Amino acid sequence: MTTPRRRWLVYGLLFLLVTINYMDRSALSVAATPISEEFGLSPGQMGVLLSTFLWSYLICLIPAGILTDRIGTRWTNAISIAVWSAATVLAGLVRGFGALVGARLLMGVGESTTYPAAGRVVQEWAPASERGRVVATYNSGAYAGPALGSLVTAALVTAYGWRTAFVVLGGVGFVWLAAWLVWFRDPAQARWLGAEEREKILRERGLTGTDAGTAGAPGVLELLRHRSMWGVALVQSAAVYTQYLFLTWLPGYLEQARGLSVLKSGAFTAIPYVVSMVLGIAIGVVVDRMLDGRARAAGRRRIVVAGFLLVSSVVLLTPFVASIVAVIALISVALTCVSSAVSMNLALLADLLRSPRLAGRANSIAMVGGNAFGLAAPIVTGYVVQFTHGYTAAFVVAGVFLLLGTTVALTMTRTPIGRADPERRMPVAAA
Repeated sequence: MTTPRRRWLVYGLLFLLVTINYMDRSALSVAATPISEEFGLSPGQMGVLLSTFLWSYLICLIPAGILTDRIGTRWTNAISIAVWSAATVLAGLVRGFGALVGARLLMGVGESTTYPAAGRVVQEWAPASERGRVVATYNSGAYAGPALGSLVTAALVTAYGWRTAFVVLGGVGFVWLAAWLVWFRDPAQARWLGAEEREKILRERGLTGTDAGTAGAPGVLELLRHRSMWGVALVQSAAVYTQYLFLTWLPGYLEQARGLSVLKSGAFTAIPYVVSMVLGIAIGVVVDRMLDGRARAAGRRRIVVAGFLLVSSVVLLTPFVASIVAVIALISVALTCVSSAVSMNLALLADLLRSPRLAGRANSIAMVGGNAFGLAAPIVTGYVVQFTHGYTAAFVVAGVFLLLGTTVALTMTRTPIGRADPERRMPVAAA
């Protein structure tokens, strides 16, 4: 008799959370042309505007992880989506450029808890043998969001204008909020969960009696003493740079370099994200089946991460193909591999982490690493396009980061995170 899988309701809510998160993030890039025309922005200035939510997002990540570990995932996610959804609506209502920047900064504050809280939900709800597919499932929302968002936002912008698009997208988050408050609890308290499934989750999720709280456990500075923590964060940097290159500039690239309309660029932008979403989840399932408990504990998932980063460097070829079909195919391969690298890297963090109740903090550190470079991607790309009058150099920069990330994945994510053994730790000063 198989154990019921009602826990997938929680995994589905995480997927939708990240999907809505990225729909709202990507709305500005889809509406970039009418916004830049309304405010008279150069490509460099547009790149700065596209990055604004990342400024506050990056600053708030570590506090978001600490908040998650202290008040729990139910209320962290509830407050988070309420704030960023309100900010998205506000962005569609404000009239000045400065106010638009302010709304995007507020959105970054709200969105900063999403991945730290999702990482902790995985520790609380997912049996260890399911971590890869669960992380791949919710992380695929980072690709479902732009796919769905590019279509919906492009249609709304074309029919009603970019301001209406922002108001509609912001309203979606409040629907999710209601469902989250109704359904989500810790598995020990979720009444809709059967006894057999509850027992399986509590037995196999990897939390022990010593993990019951964070008192006396290592905090952010202690986690940063571990070489593998730095490795996970640096790998995240390499992958997220490319992710944000596409998230913020792909519609503009298709319009400016490939001559597509706003509506067509929205449709073509959706294709790589749909491919990445579907294949990313499938890859998560396959990798979970490949790795047994011993391989997970030994950090063998790093080999998978490195392989995906290496293949994703095909992004280097994008400027050199003429066919729009070939362009979309290359971007689909690159995004699928970046998606899988990010998912497996976060699952690797869960494998290596020896204090699961600190999952919020650890995931925050990983997100800081990724988004420090993610913040740079729209700005660097904007000025590269402005000064070189093309996108070739922008794709080269992304490809180099991916190749460097491959090396880091293989060399710096080998040892557990959270052990007291000084030989397995990296002094903060040396980092």
